Amino acid sequence: MPTFSQVFPSLPLAELATAGLGTTPEQLARILRRGRALTLDDFAALISPAAEAHLETIARHSQELTQRNFGKVIRMFAPLYLSNECINTCSYCGFSRHNPIPRITLPIEQVQREGAMLAGRGFRSLLLVAGEHPKFVSNGYVTECIQRLLTHFPSVSLELGPLETVDYLPMVAAGCEGLVVYQETYHRTTYVALHTAGPKKDFDWRMDTVERGYAAGFRRLGIGALLGLHDWRSEALAVAAHALHLRKHCWKAYVTISLPRLRPAAGGFQPVNPMSDRQLALLIGAFRLLLPQVGLVLSTREGPHLRDGLMPLGITSMSAGASTEPGGYSSFDENWAPGEQKGEQFHIADERPPELVAEAIRRHGYEPVWKDFDRSLVVAE
Repeated sequence: MPTFSQVFPSLPLAELATAGLGTTPEQLARILRRGRALTLDDFAALISPAAEAHLETIARHSQELTQRNFGKVIRMFAPLYLSNECINTCSYCGFSRHNPIPRITLPIEQVQREGAMLAGRGFRSLLLVAGEHPKFVSNGYVTECIQRLLTHFPSVSLELGPLETVDYLPMVAAGCEGLVVYQETYHRTTYVALHTAGPKKDFDWRMDTVERGYAAGFRRLGIGALLGLHDWRSEALAVAAHALHLRKHCWKAYVTISLPRLRPAAGGFQPVNPMSDRQLALLIGAFRLLLPQVGLVLSTREGPHLRDGLMPLGITSMSAGASTEPGGYSSFDENWAPGEQKGEQFHIADERPPELVAEAIRRHGYEPVWKDFDRSLVVAE
């Protein structure tokens, strides 16, 4: 079976992006009338400049499809940063090794304390995040963190540097269910320019990470591009093609797409190709129409007003009350207001405590889901 990095060079994504820019209102109307079995060509039309005039119609179709496939629920999760130590040099990332931030790797006991704090706010789904450093794997640190945290969290996923399948096996055996890997940018020339040192320089190696994770047994696979590094329409087409590939070849796993836009971080990198709020809404709708059963994830990179407006359009999962610094939750006060975060990866835009995000979800007629399966039932099967 070919991996996505082997298929990727032959995909006519540049041609699709160019053709999409010339989409006419008549073409768009035909796609919306058909409404099913859409192709990448259709997706290119749905994110075209012409489609922006039809955002309300696309949003309505997206909302209907989401409710049909997922119900009126939104899964809640929190990131827990284990370490900001990293051996890569990436121009846009706060953890890049050239940035003069305090470097922290949490002792396992502190990981437990931070996890207990998040569990106390209601979370039952956790995403463990760390910079890319070989010591996290070589000494069993991540595996032990997973084992300790499963006492509070039925669902634990990872966002770490790419590994071999064999390195993921003990993490899956420990009970970890998900793996998230952003390609950052699918534009190879831009990728090379932004990643100047460290193992992250290997474009193809990173691209195939989720497939190696699937071979290890992860049952949730998350992908995405960091919007703002390259033309957003080209990135969206590549993410869509990647998701279609995973749906075909990793069909036992639940696939999610994250929609992160670049945020301020140490190093001061500025978005090269920013996208508007309206274009982000359009992209959510287009992904939903192309991929009705794929999860769409919205993080605290977006502000409260925009997140509240986007959640009914097709979002199935949201983070809340997040800190992007290892040990950052320990600085929160009783109102869940963060203290100074000198070692953060990026500064979040939605600083509301989790319960206020859950309340906003309910106001829109949806139910915030803190735990969406019972691990005992999964084990029994």
